[in-house]
Amino acid sequence: MSAPLPSASEIAAAVRGGASTARQAVEAALARIESRDQDIHAFQVVRREAALREAEAVDARPDRADLPLAGVPIAIKDAVPVAGEPMRIGSAASDPTPQPRDHEVVTRLRAAGAVVVGTTTVPELCTFGATDSSFGITSNPWDRSRTPGGSSGGSAAAVAAGMVPLAHGTDGMGSIRIPSSCCGLVGIKPGLGVVPADLGDGSWFGMSENGPIATTVADCALTLAVLAGRPELAELIDVPKLRVAVSMKSPLQGTFVNRSWADAARSAGALLREAGHTVRQANPPYGTQTIYSAITRWVVGVELDRRELAEPSKVEPRNRTHSALGRAALRRGLPNDAGRTRWQQRAESFFADYDLLVTPGLAQSPISAERWSTRGWVPNMIANARYAPFAAPWNLAGWPAAVVPTGVGADGLPRAVQLVARPGSEALLLAVAAQLEAMQPWQRVAPGYS
Repeated sequence: MSAPLPSASEIAAAVRGGASTARQAVEAALARIESRDQDIHAFQVVRREAALREAEAVDARPDRADLPLAGVPIAIKDAVPVAGEPMRIGSAASDPTPQPRDHEVVTRLRAAGAVVVGTTTVPELCTFGATDSSFGITSNPWDRSRTPGGSSGGSAAAVAAGMVPLAHGTDGMGSIRIPSSCCGLVGIKPGLGVVPADLGDGSWFGMSENGPIATTVADCALTLAVLAGRPELAELIDVPKLRVAVSMKSPLQGTFVNRSWADAARSAGALLREAGHTVRQANPPYGTQTIYSAITRWVVGVELDRRELAEPSKVEPRNRTHSALGRAALRRGLPNDAGRTRWQQRAESFFADYDLLVTPGLAQSPISAERWSTRGWVPNMIANARYAPFAAPWNLAGWPAAVVPTGVGADGLPRAVQLVARPGSEALLLAVAAQLEAMQPWQRVAPGYS
């Protein structure tokens, strides 16, 4: 059995202080990837030689003692450019030519001392909530018959299997929070404009954001601070007394919420009440227009991204249908700002009485890990909607939202809750997450992967 995976904060402290080196940290991560990823398929590309060279460069940096992520091995979702590597976005229709430059978030991570060990798997165009494509099927380390979620499923699987302590993800309809919920991890989707987005053609009309996936709140906060260029976010603030709403109601009418996932939200509410907060059950006024507006931006955003592919006619059948709906919406002059504005106004009205919303992370445990990419659009939409309806409204709003593990269910899979707060509340969400972590610690990686 290998030694327990150190946290990103522990790795960085050891490298900064000279107790370890970036090369040693990266060698350990690469060894874990080599021994574990054959069963998980979390990585699209493993940058073995390049990562070792870059680790040595970190060790040689004169400012090593000041680097917040000194020597930390990190995985980057294959949805943003990494210089020298292809960006396939889960699609055989993509251009395999290596990218000429890093995305801004990759630049920031490297500047902070992190070492990119590889890029992680995604469903084609990051559209759906299970990670499989023509490149293969990614499994959940907690149960390899289940998906790790999507679209940042490869990133979450890599962290949950202890291959890396941190991973980058993107979130346009829940794609950080859904995999974090599936894999028992901490993840945060920052609010609009906090972290540079620049994802595809228009970031799905301002719904998609870059953010971190980690095993601890401290690591998540540290990485968000780097991504946002705001060092103060790494310091967890004291939590004031909050007015907390707990809601088990699905935003999607007719969706059943499994009792164990609803109980996760109730239990988190009970912990927050024990911590001195005022906690009540209350449901946000989602409305069907909110879901319609989010789906409209989603289908049009995917269509615009499809047009950027080298061979757009070769996308999967489910994405052909998705894109066709996007083209139909474009012909009608959609999307527009009306649906987003109305939902933001209703959310603001709801949050006049509350400082924090707690919901289940998922409505059901993760769906099966299979070739969803060969199935039709309708089965994919039904499966996604049934198990992961809670995230998308907050992408439409552009508000920050995080996921925190709450333990393990009777099926042996993680349970989690979503935390939502007003724009500008990333520090508050992280502080509440840390409060829950202190009161009810979770298993950092899947069984058998310590």
